[in-house]
Amino acid sequence: MPEFPWPARARRGAVPGRLSLRMLGPLAGAAAAGLVAVTAAGCAATAGAGPAAAVTPSAATTVTPAAYASLQEASTTAIKEVLPSVVEIRTSSGLGSGVVFDSSGDIVTNAHVVGQATRMQVIVSSSAEPVPATLVGVYRPDDLAVIRVSDAKELRPAVFGNSADLVAGDIVLAIGNPLGLDSSVTEGIVSAVGRTVSEPASDGSAGATLPDTIQTSAAINPGNSGGALATLDGEVVGIPTLAAVRQAGGAAPGIGFAIPSAIAIEIARQLVGAGHVTNPG
Repeated sequence: MPEFPWPARARRGAVPGRLSLRMLGPLAGAAAAGLVAVTAAGCAATAGAGPAAAVTPSAATTVTPAAYASLQEASTTAIKEVLPSVVEIRTSSGLGSGVVFDSSGDIVTNAHVVGQATRMQVIVSSSAEPVPATLVGVYRPDDLAVIRVSDAKELRPAVFGNSADLVAGDIVLAIGNPLGLDSSVTEGIVSAVGRTVSEPASDGSAGATLPDTIQTSAAINPGNSGGALATLDGEVVGIPTLAAVRQAGGAAPGIGFAIPSAIAIEIARQLVGAGHVTNPG
């Protein structure tokens, strides 16, 4: 298993705020059957401002044809690199996404994607035929889990980047299975880093307070949970997990949150090695 000598994770600590958040999966069973028109229920939670100020793209930015062509080429190249490492995960309660962690068939995803399931099905981008998978371990305080496919020959491990290198304004891609639309890609920027957000309770879980999340403007929806937030270098730097909703109801476009790769890698390595987390940090 590769080593990831990255900075130690930040300590937990909720920061009061005014946003409501909703988890992005698992997508309800109706959507898994192919229905796109799905309404996701929002649950109250809090989100606090981290150390970086939020940034939104400027409509006045001038892009030359050459620069646009270079950006487009970088985007398509990154998508081709990351897409084979993102899978669809199906349980009896719905579907979500996952990222291939290693060559042994281990896949990292959100704990709320697997829910209470110990067995699930996985669909890789190169095939429409589901393959069985089993739960390796789950760590609900960080909303992370690892599942394993016994036959890993069709799985391509992702290249994980160092989320500590991200800054506001970096272009990122959200790759997953939103609303049951497999292998979907959206683009945005890193709006802020270091956000602390609290999840709503679900599926027997009291919810989790997630430190150091990445705020992004890339569109993320139910079914994106557990997928990849990737850079134009083709490196996975986050696991999309939450989307913001207005307190009065309705989506808050362009405000989503991802668990940074530094935390996802640390927890996944422990789950793979011991089946549980021995050092939560």
